[in-house]
Amino acid sequence: MKFNFKSLTTQVITAIILGIIFGAMFPVYGAELKVLADIFIKMVKMIIAPIVFLTIVIGIAGMGDLKKVGKIGGKALLYFEIVSSIALAIGILVANVFQAGEGFDASNASKGDISQYTTAAEETSHGMMDFIMSIIPDSFVGAFANGELLPVLFIAVLFGLALAGMGKNGKPVIDFFEKITEVLFGMVNMIMKVSPIAAFGAMSFTIGKFGFGSLIYLGKLMGSVYTTMALFVILVLGAICKMYGFSIFSFIRYIKEEIFLVIGTSSSEAALPKMMTKLERYGCSKSVVGLVLPTGYSFNLDGTSIYLSMAALFIAQAYGVDLSLVEQLTLLGVLMLTSKGAAGVTGSGFVTLAATLAVFPSIPVEGMALILGVDRFMSEARAITNLIGNGVATVVVSKMENEFHPPLEDKMEEANITVAK
Repeated sequence: MKFNFKSLTTQVITAIILGIIFGAMFPVYGAELKVLADIFIKMVKMIIAPIVFLTIVIGIAGMGDLKKVGKIGGKALLYFEIVSSIALAIGILVANVFQAGEGFDASNASKGDISQYTTAAEETSHGMMDFIMSIIPDSFVGAFANGELLPVLFIAVLFGLALAGMGKNGKPVIDFFEKITEVLFGMVNMIMKVSPIAAFGAMSFTIGKFGFGSLIYLGKLMGSVYTTMALFVILVLGAICKMYGFSIFSFIRYIKEEIFLVIGTSSSEAALPKMMTKLERYGCSKSVVGLVLPTGYSFNLDGTSIYLSMAALFIAQAYGVDLSLVEQLTLLGVLMLTSKGAAGVTGSGFVTLAATLAVFPSIPVEGMALILGVDRFMSEARAITNLIGNGVATVVVSKMENEFHPPLEDKMEEANITVAK
């Protein structure tokens, strides 16, 4: 493979390696470089809300047929629920097999400060009604100001449906929105140029703050989480891809640039704008991408689902809490609720875990401190799994609705293969 340092992928990989070296050699300074990643993620989050709003509005209004919008949205949500539930169930199953928390010294829990996570979790642990109320913003502008995806999705769907109902009279608005979207993606391209710097800062912080030693004392948990997510991607998502006529491995190769960006920043949201463009080039229609992918970032977090179920059972095992089958099924039901709406930003999985344990008192919430030190390392795995899972979901829904049109060169290549045979 030809080495091309101008490639963003190469730059990010190089930055990650340099960040690991710098963090190991100068841990004090490395621990202070998190600000580089924070600045980058903040810049990305700055434009995610308007991009999500505009792409969903254009997608819905562009379809014109409101029945088709409902059909695609319904299929996407059904797919999300089924696949994320499978992810949760697999996490619970593997956690029972590996028993990573068995014999763990839970006295270490007092060494971690989890107050910031439990405080944040209080806002999301009051049940279904509070979850529904959080979807509806206090004001139109407030949804964008707070940068929360669910309220933006809610407004975008209503706006798109209203615009679609206008018919031809809404065309000037759609054209205007498309021009604004082009400007926003131009901003994305500018921001992405500094992503290697963000990756360097994030990895320097991770190694400088926690060191390589933090990978050892909870290695069994981390190993089981990484293994489970890899198996989920290869076996579950791989089987789904095969059913719909494409390969999970070729798809992963296609989005490798976005995957390395996620590894560097530990945030799947950092890759969202570029992922939308990539999926359109892959063959998905713009309307399906605009509707399915952003929605998946709130309702289809497969990696977060696996992490939540395995982390919850790890804490239970560490404290010697023996959960019955009924209790584990109850936990699964709670996780099916709390896992929805978790953003793809670093730390959100930990907050969601706190919310889960807050409504499931059998497992001590203070046990979260046991995994606080290595949560950073596991966040990369769940962010990558979330990214791949949502990409696959978008392709699958596109194929379901006959809205998938591969590039011309792919069609020519398929024709040549047929002739050769």
